Amino acid sequence: AHAVASAGARVVLTARRGDRIHALAGDLARIYGTECFTVAADLGRAEERERVFSSIDSSFGGVVDVLINNAGVAPTGKADRQWPDAWNETVELNLNAAFHCCLLARSRMRRDGRHGRIINVSSIFGHLGSSMFRLSAYAASKGGIENLTRQLAVEWAAEGITVNAIAPAWFPSEMTAGSIEKPGVVDRMGAGCPLGRMGKTFELRTACLFLAAPASSYVTGAIVPVDGGYSAW
Repeated sequence: AHAVASAGARVVLTARRGDRIHALAGDLARIYGTECFTVAADLGRAEERERVFSSIDSSFGGVVDVLINNAGVAPTGKADRQWPDAWNETVELNLNAAFHCCLLARSRMRRDGRHGRIINVSSIFGHLGSSMFRLSAYAASKGGIENLTRQLAVEWAAEGITVNAIAPAWFPSEMTAGSIEKPGVVDRMGAGCPLGRMGKTFELRTACLFLAAPASSYVTGAIVPVDGGYSAW
């Protein structure tokens, strides 16, 4: 959100906790002077996803230039314990919801005869296994996101819609906060990549801006690792 707001975009924020996105919208307006609109919604539910895009229709005339799919969950635990609840929840939000939002956004990009940008947030565990945590559902959902990204890039190229993904390694976030607090985990995360440290939040923004920019019109179907070299070992 900070990345695209800093570039002057009008931003629609959606997440389950309305107070959080409302506060973020205030920060973006104060820092960048950008126009922000918030829709509190549970993206794990199809009807809620449709409501978000209906709100965009009524507030912004249905114009969508860039979609960033970054909602997700990452339950941990042995594979046999993730079935069926954790598995179904993770696949529904991380993969099904992202696909549905891609479809909803694409229909609004085509409606206005515009080219568009879709950016999916994957993970290094979309193409690698984790030796630190047991992430069967998460890894499967992110592997699905990466090949979905490639397939949609192929199918929608003629419409001028690019579809790419960012694959982060370890970054401090609400999702990783519980793991980071455990003794030795931060050191192990850093040791997993050539740069020898976790990522910093701003280091994801540049990749996002690159893929959202009009000048990236010849980049599609790419998975951009932002992982300190983790996947280069």
